Amino acid sequence: MTQMNAVTLKQLRALAAVDARGSITAASDMLNLTVPAVSTQLKQLEANMGATLLVRASDGKGSITRQGQQVLATIAQIESALDNCSKSIDSINSGKSGLVTLGVVSTGKYFAPSLVALAKKQLPDIKVNLIIGNRQHIISALADQSIDLAIMGRPPRYPAVESVALGEHPHILIARPDHPLITTRDISPKHLLAETFIMREAGSGTRILMERFLDRVGEGRTYDRIEFNTNETIKQAVIAGLGVALISAHTVMDALASGRIATINMPGVPIVRQWHLVRPINAGLPPVTEKVLDFVVEQNGSFLPHLP
Repeated sequence: MTQMNAVTLKQLRALAAVDARGSITAASDMLNLTVPAVSTQLKQLEANMGATLLVRASDGKGSITRQGQQVLATIAQIESALDNCSKSIDSINSGKSGLVTLGVVSTGKYFAPSLVALAKKQLPDIKVNLIIGNRQHIISALADQSIDLAIMGRPPRYPAVESVALGEHPHILIARPDHPLITTRDISPKHLLAETFIMREAGSGTRILMERFLDRVGEGRTYDRIEFNTNETIKQAVIAGLGVALISAHTVMDALASGRIATINMPGVPIVRQWHLVRPINAGLPPVTEKVLDFVVEQNGSFLPHLP
């Protein structure tokens, strides 16, 4: 009866060495062990397998039995798997392969997939998982380290992060092309705040920026608002004439180019922020994560859309 849980790598390699060198004596030289030590390993292997694996001749040579040949085939598979494992570990340690999870605020979903596709092309052995969420979601993921890196606007105060600026992130006021404010010069705060503003949900960085802008322009005046939880819905709402919005230009490039929406021109807009690549300070940076971080920074913002 076999006892596979008692089989060791040393026992298996003793049999493989005898097969390769033809005798226990030659195998001991190959393994840098004594002849008795090799013999002991073979006896233990045969006991664990419940079968004779090697027929020993009087001249010290041995022939492998049918059962032994089956064990040798398994040894070859084990050694191949171990070799592949070693190469994989070396590759991970050097940052040449592995898995990196990249979190991106929802405004960045319009360019993030192309960035990941570019990474896949230039770093084929590194898998980059993409997580999309609003600002609060991404900050929480940074805090619990469920993501390795994040692309967002203003870096958070908590958790403590290191950040690198990637490129400009303009925010613009948009409305239907036939909206009166599109052609109005010298728009007053009173005229602007008479509009209905279409906003993102609480926790969104775009929502925070819009509220700060309107509070500054309107000096605390109240205004009508409609809330939607995606940039795409806000864009469609503006096209439908439900109101105006302050929104990332990167989310409406197609609608601007096709003339379905237009920009409202007034002092203070566009509001130009920066995209940042961030990572938690208290987290060690594995080589594979550092490789992806360097790759993103080296793009110098070339993956970001540009206003027409």
